[in-house]
Amino acid sequence: MTPTTTEYKYILLDEHQIPFIKGTSMKVVELVTSVHAYGWSPEELHFQYPHLSMSQIYSALAYYWEHKQEIEADMKRRFDKSEKLRLEAGESTLAKRLRQEGLIQ
Repeated sequence: MTPTTTEYKYILLDEHQIPFIKGTSMKVVELVTSVHAYGWSPEELHFQYPHLSMSQIYSALAYYWEHKQEIEADMKRRFDKSEKLRLEAGESTLAKRLRQEGLIQ
């Protein structure tokens, strides 16, 4: 399926209307998650993701600020889904063993 263009030069929407950075498979939400998790500046994002140009990064960040509510709702859905899966999986065998040995709490 052909991606949908947006007003942002480097941002396209996939078939599920998820924004991603043109020429990559990176979703805007993934880039923004790095900003939220680590407080990375655009320059640090470029250092960490050298395959992205500064123009792509700034375009993705501009898209985020114009669609902040939607993207943050997507981030919450992703977190909730991962938390649900983590709780369903239970404690790993390694964590149990480390806890028994008093190496973790």
